Amino acid sequence: MAASGRPEHQAPPEIFYNDAEAAKYTSNSRMIEIQQKLSERALELLALPEDVPCYLLDIGCGSGLSGEVLTDADHTWVGIDISPSMLTVAVEREVEGDVILGDMGCGLPFRPGTFDGVISISALQWLCNADKKYHSPVKRMLVFFRTLYAVMSRGSRAVFQLYPENSSQLELLTQQAMKAGFTGGLVVDFPNSSKAKKMFLCLFCGGPAQALPQGLGTEESNTNVAQKFSKRQKGSRKPLKSSREWILEKKERWRRQGRETRPDTNYTGRKRRGHHF
Repeated sequence: MAASGRPEHQAPPEIFYNDAEAAKYTSNSRMIEIQQKLSERALELLALPEDVPCYLLDIGCGSGLSGEVLTDADHTWVGIDISPSMLTVAVEREVEGDVILGDMGCGLPFRPGTFDGVISISALQWLCNADKKYHSPVKRMLVFFRTLYAVMSRGSRAVFQLYPENSSQLELLTQQAMKAGFTGGLVVDFPNSSKAKKMFLCLFCGGPAQALPQGLGTEESNTNVAQKFSKRQKGSRKPLKSSREWILEKKERWRRQGRETRPDTNYTGRKRRGHHF
């Protein structure tokens, strides 16, 4: 990505992600597909216990595309974002997570030990900017990482997919994370490909020592990716939102989570002025 074309060079995030930009996240199929794949990879790197619903935080949740990946994996999540327009889209899309307006550089407003894991897609590099005169990127990073460490359960992970502008930004972000108490490091997928290369800062929050995950790109990794893609292709496509099948799946997720849910009837999913679960 050319430096001049970087969103963070054009305007502060709450201004850049205005109504027009937010609308793209419901209409641009390629943007939706990329966001979904990055979120799936971030969730994989979290290495959560299988078949155990977890409580996750999505930092820079935007319109809720990454949150839907967490929902599909039967996790409960909370999202925080600085853009009111993006959060409005998330609410309109009826995402199942709770969304909060907030600036990650001012710290995270949650109780200690709240989350079993954290993901963030394409947001962390914004901390490198001084969008206001009183902003100090280094101080904002440290406030962010210290509060992040506090709200995570011990032994959990935070995975940030990011687009650093240069190695200095990446080093600075990593230094502040380590100063806040995290261990871990950078995971790079397909490092030899200019198009497929993706970076994930994988941080460990205390607990027993953990090995840094391996980046995709080896022959073995490519085989695994191909197998996963093949399985997805063979599987049925996701039902259309608001269809009877979609509503029944959503209600079943809610029941598994112990949430109050109305019983299924012959009228479930029929078009009407409003539907209730």
